[in-house]
Amino acid sequence: MDAPEPVQPSLNSSYVPTALGNHNTSEDEDNEDLSPSASLLPKPSSVPLAVRYSPEDSYCLVYIIFFLMGIGSLLPWNFFITAKHYWLYKLSNNTNPSSSEDQRSHLSDYFESYLVIASTVPSVLSLVLNYILVNRLSSNIRILASLFVILVVFAVTTVLVKVDVSDSRVEFFVGTLVSVAVVSGASNLFSGSVFGISGHFPMRISQALISGQAMGGTLSAVASVMDLALTNDVTDSALAYFLTADFFILLCIITYLLLPKLAYSRHYMLAATCTSAGVMTEDGSDGTVGRVSTPPLRPILRKTWVLGFSVFCVFCISITVFPAVSSGIQSVNKDSGSPWTTTYFVPLTSFLLYNLADFCGRQATAWLQVPGPTSRVLPVLVLCRTIMVPLLIFCNYQPRDHIHTVLFRHDAFPVLFNCMLGLSNGYLGTLPMIYGPKVVPRELAEATGVVMSFFLTLGLAVGSAFSVLIVHSI
Repeated sequence: MDAPEPVQPSLNSSYVPTALGNHNTSEDEDNEDLSPSASLLPKPSSVPLAVRYSPEDSYCLVYIIFFLMGIGSLLPWNFFITAKHYWLYKLSNNTNPSSSEDQRSHLSDYFESYLVIASTVPSVLSLVLNYILVNRLSSNIRILASLFVILVVFAVTTVLVKVDVSDSRVEFFVGTLVSVAVVSGASNLFSGSVFGISGHFPMRISQALISGQAMGGTLSAVASVMDLALTNDVTDSALAYFLTADFFILLCIITYLLLPKLAYSRHYMLAATCTSAGVMTEDGSDGTVGRVSTPPLRPILRKTWVLGFSVFCVFCISITVFPAVSSGIQSVNKDSGSPWTTTYFVPLTSFLLYNLADFCGRQATAWLQVPGPTSRVLPVLVLCRTIMVPLLIFCNYQPRDHIHTVLFRHDAFPVLFNCMLGLSNGYLGTLPMIYGPKVVPRELAEATGVVMSFFLTLGLAVGSAFSVLIVHSI
């Protein structure tokens, strides 16, 4: 393998590689690219001097808005997967919530696996579409349209909470998976677009967006636990649960509409407009120059393929066991009848602890960014996470139809393993995501953000397929 080339920080990057030492890189060197794709990139002079100086982010409003955008990007999916008791109630053979013994059915047993597939496969297609539309359709249209689609689908899901589907469980199951597919596609179009425009901002804004995604999972887990604690009726709990999601989606729409009114965000959006307008290509026939409708992929992959591979592996491993395996791990003391070992064990150990650990891992990247973007240690650490798959499989996962051996016969083990899974997912998944748009020239930052989101979603899609195989083989 060739030695990795030093990464030059782009104009909008707060990351300064330590390997550069005290060497002050000039602006010309910063944008220099000796590859044939260099002709696709504009000259540094195409960026007005005014956009090189940044106003202050007053009261951290832009940071907060991107944090909310991060919550909104993953909150719909998290609200679907954490409503385990509700789906068990709707899809079970017995609609009496007090009689849990007869609630097992094929639909309820494997719902999480089907849910993950329905959510991740359309996501890959939506991100391919997003990359094609980067220069054809404005980010405002892509973001607002996807948010409105999510809001409509969640409104329908909220209404169905109070509808009796006991005589049409299969139809409800199919309709739910279709809703999940639509919401997932729209959510990934939204998150890919938002992450793309965050690439034009300093690294702290990208970190805010990714931390917000972890907070979306944490909020959904907290809402799930609170609903279980405060409401005895499953449908009343689910109604309050999904109304909370409706509120946050509406809040995302309102806050995004406020973003262009802030001087700090207008400043970087102006820089993005100036640089993206300068992406040019040569016509092979007469040498004329025109604007490209699709960003050049080769120079992006040449700079970011290792980072993309790291993102792919992190989320592939995580989704392989979360939530399909982790939510099936039961307390070894379940027969005691304690609320901790029955009602709250899965929501707390699988969903809440994982999402809290994930949030902490993502927040840690605001202060610690090691290893760097060109380090070989990063992909090695990512591959080491594979050990989490057998660790969780040999906890007390139930039902076990094929592998009857349980090695970790204590409730502390799933707590520890879920914390390790979430913490490593948050830290090792965030680093390459925030590095990606910063190791390419500014004019390719938005497209690179979409590409990194594609690697993430591809990892989720492949991991979801593995999760189905694992659940059926345990």
